[in-house]
Parts: sequence; C-alpha cells; structure tokens
Amino acid sequence: MNPADEILDIVDEQDQVIAQSPRGEAYAQGLRHRAVFIQTRDAHDRVFIHRRTPTKLVFPSLYDMFVGGVVGAGESYDDAALREAEEELGVDGLPHPTFLFKFLYDDGAGRTWWSAVYEVRCDVPVSPQAEEVAWHDFLEEGEIERRLNDNDWEWVPDGLAAYTRLKEHREGTAG
Repeated sequence: MNPADEILDIVDEQDQVIAQSPRGEAYAQGLRHRAVFIQTRDAHDRVFIHRRTPTKLVFPSLYDMFVGGVVGAGESYDDAALREAEEELGVDGLPHPTFLFKFLYDDGAGRTWWSAVYEVRCDVPVSPQAEEVAWHDFLEEGEIERRLNDNDWEWVPDGLAAYTRLKEHREGTAG
C-alpha cells in the first residue's frame, strides 16, 4: 500500500478521535493525528540515530534520534510503537517499548500530532528498512549532543521537540 493511502484517526486537542482520513490528505490539510516516537538503545546504551530517506512524506533526508511513525486508524499507541520499532529497525521479537509520556506537537504551520514517546532496548543486530532509513548508527549521548549543533546534520523538528521533552522528563524523574 502507498503510505499516503494509509487511514489515520484524526483527533482533537484532547486526543479524542473525531474522524478518519488517508495519511496524504491528513498531511496536506494539516489534520491532527497520532504518532509514536521510540528511542532505541543498544546493549552498550548507545542511541539509534538515522537519516530518513528522500522519499519520506514528511521531513525527507533529515536525521532523527527516534524510530516511529503514525498510528493507524483504530490502532493503539502501544501497538503502533512495537510495530514501527520492529519495522524500522528490521527486527522481530523486540520487547514492548516502554511508554514514557505524550505531548501535542504543533509547528504552527499545519503540522500537528499527538506524540507518544517510548523507549526500548534492542540487543540484536538491526537491519533497517531501506525505504525508511538511508543511513544509521548507534551513537553515544555525548556524540548526539555534539551533532545537534553540527550544521551538516539537519534534524527532524518533531524529533527535536520529543528529544527536548525526553531530557526534561528524565531530569524530572531523576530528582
């Protein structure tokens, strides 16, 4: 199926379903929907980083520190997180990602979605989907922080918003 034809639940400001729409129309019309962001760490506690393919509907060729994607119509956030993580990482039998928090992403320019943030450990070799991932590696947290200020690395804005909130979440739970 063409990704633009995937049916999504359209939601309101309280994340209640109010309609359904094909993904392509939801993006074109700026309809609020649901998405999952899964931070994936390997056995050495490094974070999976990747560059999106140029064919992606949103944020093509940009770097991301999360795997994830949209939640399909009638699908739970938890089910979407596991499905998206296994698909993008190219693995089977991944443990269920752990839900951390949810926030409303809104760039003020018609891109808005409820964003559920998860984390998961992947101790097996990954084989990312070629249709989704142009490049990947597992990086140390310090390397990610350096790359955030590197002009050669343009990051997806929703991933940056999730990353900022994730750091705040971890600082808040560490105290």
